[in-house]
Amino acid sequence: MTRFNLHRIPLVTTLTFSLIVLFSTSTAAQSTKVEGIIKARNGDTMILQASSSPNLVVLLTDSTQVGQVQGVFKARRKQMSMAALVPGLQVKVEGTYDNQNQLVASSVSFKGNDLEDAEKIQAGMHETKVQVQQNQAELEKHNAELKAQNEALQQQQAQLTEHQAKIAANKAAVDAAIARFGQLDDYYIFDELTVYFDNGKIKVDPKYNPQLVALADKAKTIDGYMIEVKGYASSVGSVSLNQRLSEDRADGVTNVLVQQGHIPLTRMLAPGAMGESHQVGNDKTAEGQAENRRVVVRVLQNKGIAGI
Repeated sequence: MTRFNLHRIPLVTTLTFSLIVLFSTSTAAQSTKVEGIIKARNGDTMILQASSSPNLVVLLTDSTQVGQVQGVFKARRKQMSMAALVPGLQVKVEGTYDNQNQLVASSVSFKGNDLEDAEKIQAGMHETKVQVQQNQAELEKHNAELKAQNEALQQQQAQLTEHQAKIAANKAAVDAAIARFGQLDDYYIFDELTVYFDNGKIKVDPKYNPQLVALADKAKTIDGYMIEVKGYASSVGSVSLNQRLSEDRADGVTNVLVQQGHIPLTRMLAPGAMGESHQVGNDKTAEGQAENRRVVVRVLQNKGIAGI
């Protein structure tokens, strides 16, 4: 006759409870995939507009993998800098939630066309803001004229109404864009440095290294700083070659800032390869060509972060 050992019941119960806790912990740590649009970005923190949450907080770490999917079937993946994660970009995020319900990203991926569209939107937002400021200055000028010329009040008022309508339309467009993407396109420029290159060269002249390190040290004293790097080329040679030169020059300066200036990648905006655009010198002269072979580095602070 088999005896039922009552002393083993507590042991079985304890093991069962431990397995339940272990299973629950494993389930909580399971990886999650989320798709959405980057609304705002501040260093290692992103705000994502996703179907599950309009303001999902995503944390970036040094181990977060950032990639661009390529190919007809999106089967290839190109490793990208974390600086490519700009507001307005459609992304897929994979990671785990922490105890504050923030998604800690292990990987972030996006399509090349989406990145290009996001950069165009940010450029358009900046141009619209500039136009609004110009219109506002013109409006103030008209107001001063109205005060000094009471006899022409009716004619001046008609012009003022027309300008107000234009300003209102531009302001509405800017406000809508800001509401969607935040204020990360609206920066104060705290410092700027231009690095020049010899014809066809991409290596940074060592004489600029101390200047770049000094600029990096100054940036670290600014709350919420970001660093923008844009590379340019003269129009001598083919367009494709000059585009590549501008990209390699921007990458070279970025490497100095990161490796010698110890600037975190989360504080670097995506290096811009501007090619032959925005020529500042006459490319028909040697002096003008030298002025156009350049990389412009800026230390920026977002106005929203500054609280202004």
